[in-house]
Amino acid sequence: MLEEQINDFIEYCKVSGFRDKSIESLSIRLNQFNNFLKTARLRKIKSITYRYLSRFVADYKNPSIHVKKARIWSLRQFFHYLKLNGYVNENIATDLPYPKIEKTVPHFLTIREYNLILHHCSKNAGTFIGLRNLIIIMILGLLGLRTNSIISMNVQDMDVAVGLAWIKEKGNIKRIVVLPKILRSTLKPYLEKIHHRSGPLFLSKHGKRISPRTLQDIFRNAADSIGIKG
Repeated sequence: MLEEQINDFIEYCKVSGFRDKSIESLSIRLNQFNNFLKTARLRKIKSITYRYLSRFVADYKNPSIHVKKARIWSLRQFFHYLKLNGYVNENIATDLPYPKIEKTVPHFLTIREYNLILHHCSKNAGTFIGLRNLIIIMILGLLGLRTNSIISMNVQDMDVAVGLAWIKEKGNIKRIVVLPKILRSTLKPYLEKIHHRSGPLFLSKHGKRISPRTLQDIFRNAADSIGIKG
């Protein structure tokens, strides 16, 4: 029913500067919406009422609260486009309320727990991946960097000889940090094992930049091994 309009909207988003991830999310949610409308046997765009939007957001395929939020955002963007192009008279999606997402209280490691994880990683630093994990744990504890900053670290941003590192922070801002001596001595053999002089500092098993999921798995596996409950 909406195939042509969705395709045109996605092209509109591409030229309007939407991020790739946003475009991907819009495409997924709107195609789901189109499939939902097919089950309702609607044939005209102007036959779509607020009730259909609400049912799709809340009930279609038992969505999680995060999926509901993504659906609402997608519908608001799409119906704004439909209104601009004369397909509908008003953006009925603006009345869809965003669900409340309860904030979780973060768990902070104690010094004892951090030292246990550090000791666990030290025992497994005989392999390239084990050494990588140890350095990541050390960076988090000694430099206090955000996970995104660690993931985006590059080989060319590390100067072990001088003891400095250029770190990318939120907003694509770079700052210089001093590397503690123990971190420099651990980084040196790791850098010697990397066969490239530029690009990602921390590589996955497949030779690509590690993902947030990989970083989570490093902590989860280490914590599980020593009995720390998150």
